[in-house]
Amino acid sequence: MKKLNSIFNINQHQITMKKLLFISLILSIFISCSDDEEDENLYPDLDFKQEMRDFVTEISQYAKAKNPNFAIIPQNEHELVSDNGDTDGSPDANYNNAIDACGQEDLFYGYVDDDVITGEEDNEYLTSLLDISKSAGNVILVTDYCYTHSKMDDSYSKNNAKDYISFAADDRELSQIPDYPLSVYNENSEIISDIHDVQNFLYLINPSNYASKTEFVNAIKATNYDLLIMDFFFGDNEEFNASEIEQLKQKANGGTRLIVSYMSIGEAEDYRYYWNESWAVGTPTWLKAENPEWEGNYKVEYWNTDWKAIILGSETSYLDKIIDAGFDGVYLDIIEAFEYFE
Repeated sequence: MKKLNSIFNINQHQITMKKLLFISLILSIFISCSDDEEDENLYPDLDFKQEMRDFVTEISQYAKAKNPNFAIIPQNEHELVSDNGDTDGSPDANYNNAIDACGQEDLFYGYVDDDVITGEEDNEYLTSLLDISKSAGNVILVTDYCYTHSKMDDSYSKNNAKDYISFAADDRELSQIPDYPLSVYNENSEIISDIHDVQNFLYLINPSNYASKTEFVNAIKATNYDLLIMDFFFGDNEEFNASEIEQLKQKANGGTRLIVSYMSIGEAEDYRYYWNESWAVGTPTWLKAENPEWEGNYKVEYWNTDWKAIILGSETSYLDKIIDAGFDGVYLDIIEAFEYFE
């Protein structure tokens, strides 16, 4: 203590307070580290990326047993296409064979902010991984978020040069049909029966701008997009039926399009039909923290059999409902949920 007094030239009270603060800091660090170690020890044998690969593959096998042409399209799952999750890895053959396309947001615009070009380094990293899957025969579907017309043109041009199919979304809420360009990019009157035939797409999963399902259906029917990515539900839990899905498949120019349903598999959503009002974080045990950026969305142990049973395997499961309604595929979201556990 005398040594501390001579060094810092402070009185006994100040030393005591500093000691307390120092001890408090050390304890908080120790407790934090202990908590981290405890969290890691909860899943000592799990490879979180591989668990997600396995889940997507399970969804694919189940859906294609019912409909061999059913398209499986994970979004933002670029790290899963290589065996080590990085650009220097080898293609993960089992995973790439299980999917039909990769959905990717923000490739050329929107990574930092909407209507802002994505940095060259980030773009190169993403395209390197996307090209691994493309080389395996999968379609690349890019959604760029930009609203300046020249930037929308640039997005379409750059994606086309990479042989990617793209959509320049002028609204990150994905609630509207863009009024630019006046004609759909690469518009055609073809009958689209396979994801590899798609030359353009519309990503519209938030129907809040439409007063009814009928209004929504009519708005889509007036367009010539080859692929529509939409939600299975209108509003809270009003399902689209097979008759409505069949109408949505008709393009205005006489061709047909594919209809794919959005489905989150990495988070549970408290506004979906499967939600139980008694649920809370930790109850059931596989229900984890709420996503701070999306109210009502909760991380899940996506490898848990109870969660998987909600997604597939019965007449009331999410995937079965989508298949029975006549959708041509699923657009799987929150694939990157493995990052939360890693």
